[in-house]
Parts: sequence; structure tokens; C-alpha cells
Amino acid sequence: MRTNRFFLTALAATLGAWASGQADPATVSRIVDEGKNRNQVMKHLWYLTQNIGPRLTASPQLQKACEWTAMKFREYGLKNVRLEQWGEWPVGFERGKRQSVKMVAPYEKAFVFTTASWTPGTKGPVRAKAVLEPRTLAELEASRKNLRGAWMVSTRQQGGGRGAPPPTLSEEDTKVAEELAKIPIAGRVSASRNDLVITGGRWNFKWEDRPKEIRIVLRKTDMDTLLYQFERGRQPVLEVDIEQRMIKGPVPNYNVIADIPGTEKPDEMVIVSGHLDSWDGPGSQGTLDDGTGTMVALETARILMAAGAKPKRTIRFIMWTGEEQGLIGSRRYVEMHKDELSKISAVFVDDGGTNYQGGVTVTKEMEPMMREALAPAMAAFPDLPMEIKIAARIPRGGGSDHASFNAVGVPGFFWFETGRSDYNYAHHTQHDKYELAIPEYLVQSSTNSAAASYIIASAATLLPRELPPTPPPSGGGGK
Repeated sequence: MRTNRFFLTALAATLGAWASGQADPATVSRIVDEGKNRNQVMKHLWYLTQNIGPRLTASPQLQKACEWTAMKFREYGLKNVRLEQWGEWPVGFERGKRQSVKMVAPYEKAFVFTTASWTPGTKGPVRAKAVLEPRTLAELEASRKNLRGAWMVSTRQQGGGRGAPPPTLSEEDTKVAEELAKIPIAGRVSASRNDLVITGGRWNFKWEDRPKEIRIVLRKTDMDTLLYQFERGRQPVLEVDIEQRMIKGPVPNYNVIADIPGTEKPDEMVIVSGHLDSWDGPGSQGTLDDGTGTMVALETARILMAAGAKPKRTIRFIMWTGEEQGLIGSRRYVEMHKDELSKISAVFVDDGGTNYQGGVTVTKEMEPMMREALAPAMAAFPDLPMEIKIAARIPRGGGSDHASFNAVGVPGFFWFETGRSDYNYAHHTQHDKYELAIPEYLVQSSTNSAAASYIIASAATLLPRELPPTPPPSGGGGK
């Protein structure tokens, strides 16, 4: 797609209408041209997802991704490129390529499944009969011998539900669970709530407390297939080959940081970011969560350097890690850089999948500057409309790294994700693959990120911050 005369005329009119902006219009035009016509975001995303794959925090794959993105930032000419350590964990984890659960009797059928990260795998293929989990003490006594070395199949839904409350256990349930823990089974098999198998995992334990039991979650339709065999009086046999290992630490964790230094106020900055870590369940490539957002940030850096952008303030690019375990990388950054927080104009986070950047929520004091910042993308991509919502306050919550900054009063913005992609279909599931990425949306996102960050970084002032709430009048007449 080439920049046409109509677009250049519209963009020139938009740039000329700015009242307070100090960005160079010619640079903005080059940014948009580079972003629309020579965009490389899909090339970055392909390498990340196909050559590196999913990137669990404290895994070798994430370390490889950190080193690769740092190398790319250096290749594009950014400065102060570094891996900044924010902590270390006692246990790391690596999921290998051998990931197979299949029924081999009464007939062969491969199952779709996941296992929690930071749990053990098998030592090669383990073939054993499947046995239903006893639900009462009487059932337990009747099946105790049959359970030894078997794959114990639970009819309780133990995986895959977002926000599902934990099951309520009776006194007998507790006693059954205590007795089952004494029986050497091959592992446990449970069902997802639907055909999405969602990967998670508990990470905050010491090496000596690491999990010892193999736990498998099947998609619901595969569990239905398995249970049907029991209903028909057949003896199903499962073969499981799960390659995964825990790594004795300490394992260091890093954020990746790179700068385009400001020409006039290098100590002030705009941050462009996404989180490089992902969950790593079988099938996932960590694409929409958040390979797309981080590769948009990487392409933003490339576009700005290719366009010869020289912002007045530093534009800092950060690939967060530890986001999936509670925004840990960004929270630690805020703690480690507390003396710099007053000089951060804005923090932009792209972490909502492959839809395009459809706008932001701002206060009325921020709206004029933000409207200027988004104007080039609005003109360049008229078929992908953007919206600026005005609110009394920037939301303090949120499930991504902008929240770490909003919590301390720094303007953090989570781009609206607008478009046709169903994020929940991929979010932490087996479907989070490169094929779901929508190229035209990521082109818009990276182009908008480049133009907006350059304009905000080149403005006359920092982005206005929220005013503290007005205290109620003192004295008189309360209820």
C-alpha cells in the first residue's frame, strides 16, 4: 500500500492544524510512510513465535527472547540497550517438544490437553490403564489396588475455568483425598470446562517444595470420549509423553530496555511497552498474549529510527516480563526507578491481542495533547476509526502493566483493542498461534505507536497529570 496524494494532503492539513504540538511535521509524515509501506511487524512476530515460541517467565525460552529483542534494538541503532534484572526465582521451568496424551485402547485417539507450568513431566512415554477417581471411602477401598500405577480420571472439573470458585469439599471428600495421596498413581486427569484448555501454574515455591504429581487437563470433548468408554464397560488405556522439567535456581528475571534519547530533555520520557512473557501450554506460541504487543513495540522502534525521528524527550521501549504472574516486572521497575517517575510523560501498553489500537481513555486535561498524538493514524487509517474517551480519572485497575504506573499517579494507557479478533479464544489457550494475527491491524498499531509516542515526546510540556480530588468543604450541615 503506497501513500497517495489524498492522504498526504489530509495529513498535511492535520499537522498544520496543531496548536500546541512541537513535533516536526516532515518527521511525522516519514513515520507514517514507513509504517504503512515498509512495515515489518509480521516478520518480527514470525521469528518470535516460530523460532522462539512461548516464553514462560523464568524459562530458557524467555531468556532467548530477551536477548533477541535486545539484539534487534541494537541493530536498529537504539541506545542504552540492556537487560535489567528485577529479581530472581528459586525455580525455573522448561516445557519440551514432546507433548502427547492419547488413548491407545480400545482405539487410538490423540487428545488436546495442557498441564500446569512448574509441574513435572514423564520420563518418556507412560502407558497405563485409566481408572475413575473414587468419590467415597467405600469406592476407594473397592478400587485401591486397581489405582496403583494408573491414570486416575476425575469427573470433577478441575481446570480451564476463568474465575470459577474452588469446589467445596465435604469431610468425606477430605478423607478420600488424604488416602488417595498415599497411592502411587501415574498421575491425575481432569477436564476443562469447555474446549479451551487454559494454562496457568503456581511459581512461588522453593526447590524442595516443588510439585511431584503429574496433572493433566483435557479439553471437554476429549474427556467426554474417555468417559464414554467407562459407560460402555470398556477399559481405556492412556499413553502420556510429557517432556518438561523444573530448573533449580536461582533464575534471574529481566526486563528489556532500550532508548531513543531525547535531544532537549533526555531525562524526561515516553514509554512504549508490552510484555514479552507468556504462558506455554501445548499448542500455544504466545502470539496474541503478548507477542503482538511486544512486536508492535519493536516495530515502533524500527519505524522511528528509519524515519530519523529526533524526539525532544527520550522514547523508552520496555519489554516487561513476569506480567502473567502479577505484573511483577513493571511493579519492580516502578520501585527501582521511583526517582524518575515524575519525569515520565506517558506509558503506553499494547496487550490485548491482534486487534488494532482503537484509542485510549484520558482526562479532559490530557485530551488536547492526546488528540494531536492520534491524529496522524486517524488520517492514515480512515477505515480503522479511533476513539478518545474522557473520564474523570484514569482507571486504577487493569490486568496489564499500565496499572503499575497508574497506581503511583503516572499516566499509563492501555490501548483499546478494536476489531474482529476474539481475544478470549486465544488467551492462555492452545489456540494462541501466529495464524490468528491480523496483519493490517498490527500495521496500524505500530504506525500509531510510532507517531503518537514521537508527538507526545516532542510536546511543549509533559502530559498533564490528574488533579488530586477536591476535598469536601469543611464544617456545617453533614448528615
